[in-house]
Amino acid sequence: MHELALMEDILKIVDQDVKKRELNEVTEIELLVGDVSNVMPDALEMAFKMLKSSNSFSSLHPNAELIIQREEAEAVCILCEKTYVPTMKIALCPNCNVPSGKVTKGEAFQILSYEGG
Repeated sequence: MHELALMEDILKIVDQDVKKRELNEVTEIELLVGDVSNVMPDALEMAFKMLKSSNSFSSLHPNAELIIQREEAEAVCILCEKTYVPTMKIALCPNCNVPSGKVTKGEAFQILSYEGG
């Protein structure tokens, strides 16, 4: 479960920024996770709950929330130029049945924002 390590890194980044801005606590973190980013949102949520309860991050409020925005995947076939929704990074084009798609959306994994005071 690499999501635990990813969430740890996210919380470290937020914690450092909170200290830099001289804020006290974080009450909400919002992430963008693409459908084909190889990151499982449910596992991220579980990792967030584990790390929040561990008190390892001083700026994280005990009631802090994690909000995950999903980015739907989209690909374009480089042969027939059909746009489609892939189920994984390498997927068959539904029009020409060839794995020639270029993913144009859905690979995102980033911190959108955090709130606190």
